[in-house]
Amino acid sequence: MRLRYVPLLLVLSLLATPVLAQQYPAKPIRVVVPFTPGGGVDFNARLVAQKLTEYLGQQTIVEHRPGAGTNIGNEFVAKSAPDGYTLLVNGGSMAINMSLYKNLNYDTLRDFIAISLFSESPNVLVVHPSLPVRSAKDLVALAKAKPNAMNYSSAGSGSTQHMSGELLKLRTGTRIVHVPFKGTSPSLTAVLGGEVEMTFANIPAISAFVKAGRLRPLATTGLKRATQMPDLPTMKEGGIDVEVTVRYGVFAPAATPREIVTMLANAIGKATRSPDVRQRLLDYGAEPVGNTPEEFAKIMKEEVARWAEVVKVSGARPD
Repeated sequence: MRLRYVPLLLVLSLLATPVLAQQYPAKPIRVVVPFTPGGGVDFNARLVAQKLTEYLGQQTIVEHRPGAGTNIGNEFVAKSAPDGYTLLVNGGSMAINMSLYKNLNYDTLRDFIAISLFSESPNVLVVHPSLPVRSAKDLVALAKAKPNAMNYSSAGSGSTQHMSGELLKLRTGTRIVHVPFKGTSPSLTAVLGGEVEMTFANIPAISAFVKAGRLRPLATTGLKRATQMPDLPTMKEGGIDVEVTVRYGVFAPAATPREIVTMLANAIGKATRSPDVRQRLLDYGAEPVGNTPEEFAKIMKEEVARWAEVVKVSGARPD
């Protein structure tokens, strides 16, 4: 009797996944942001949530779980039920943290399914206007003349701002001190107040301050010039081998059923093709993407390997 009962349970469990996927979504979905409100990840997450609500017919709520260089939010999602009701929106720190932190309780490539890359954008190197520099080359020359005397702020250890700074130091042989903050807003406040000399940040976060003359932009970290700042050269145009593309994507716990992953990827791809989302992203200084889980997974694998090399060579570590 027992021998017949066990296979029946196995059969029922195998049948349960397609049934659950067909009923999905049957309750609200939450999108976890591992940062404080504000900044690029939060902006992208709110666009994702808005469109998932519209396309899937269930309310999608943004939930902030900041801390530990995004590891608190990342781990929370990695260990959540793989049912499509808890998603993560994050940027480059997903790849960076794999090598920056030695004792993570999750693995970016093993414990998550990369659903779709939503958008990507460059960072901008900005300085306090009192600093006597007009280009990235000027900044490097000043930093070399004053080793360990200049500081740069970031949104936290493991953020793309942090690693942009480490990459700049690595490529130029400069010694600039990293000062981490808990988010983009306090990081920028430190530069605006003259507490630190420079930072890397996205275009929307700095544009008003640039127009008001409170920040001076020197270069972008993109492969090409930003549409919103066409007169601003890239770091590579300025002779500095630094290229950092900030990517914002959607992830789910690894065992999430394929049918649900496909449904979410299709909805995100549709969102990036919608005129309103495309315009909002372009206005924000980002390019819409909306690729497949396979394409996004390949990008994540390449990013993990790339940042592992930078962390190793630069000696970067959590502050």
